[in-house]
Amino acid sequence: MVTEINYSMRELLVCNGAKVLEDGKAVFVGTGLPMTATMLAQKTHAPRLLIVFEGGSLGPIMRELPISVADSRTFYRAIAASSMHDVMSLSQAGYVDYGFLGAAQMDMYGNINTTVIGNHELPKVRLPGSGGANDVGSFSDKLIYIIANQSKRTFVNKVDFLTTPGYLDGPGARERAGLPEGSGPYRVITQLAVYSFDEASKRLKILSLHPGVSLSQVQDSSGFEIIEPNKIETSYIPTEEDLRILRQEIDPSGMVLGK
Repeated sequence: MVTEINYSMRELLVCNGAKVLEDGKAVFVGTGLPMTATMLAQKTHAPRLLIVFEGGSLGPIMRELPISVADSRTFYRAIAASSMHDVMSLSQAGYVDYGFLGAAQMDMYGNINTTVIGNHELPKVRLPGSGGANDVGSFSDKLIYIIANQSKRTFVNKVDFLTTPGYLDGPGARERAGLPEGSGPYRVITQLAVYSFDEASKRLKILSLHPGVSLSQVQDSSGFEIIEPNKIETSYIPTEEDLRILRQEIDPSGMVLGK
């Protein structure tokens, strides 16, 4: 008899985000869902994952979920309690494998907006801003985004404000702008699917669909056409152990995942 595992959409997002991260790699991580996914990866398949926080922590062992990237809990058993200058310098020097961020808007080339919705001078909504996201997006080797609510308002033809560069306007654009060769967006995780980027065009491409999601749902929830490959996988489904760790060890209060 197979027992059905009940998980929330945020838990599905976090588990799929965690699976992207590899053991022995370095990840520069943002607050919220990216941080939660990174902690799950470190507690499961990637115990030697080197976590980098904007507040200056290098290589901590994450016991419980911090409220921000400068929370004192980000320094627990860290190999260094350094500074923002030092961690940004590491990123610029090419030592960071993954940048892991959230976003309010994204276009087909993986450019993201976390600054304003609408006109910059008189915005409809003022968002948290870049923080270190521009540096992370500019200098990390591979970028991972979690966007919890994919829709035509979040997957847009053109972002209202370019906070963090993806592939800019297509192939070769990052390099022409002076960014490291071969770097750029790698994975995008939403409530509908996991995406990669087409090697030739640098446009968003479906990698896997979450259980019960159709291709038409994905396309109807985007302001631009998403590339559909011949083979599309089913996304990773959380295990009972994943959920136990998330609910009991990482976020028992439901600060990020909710109750």
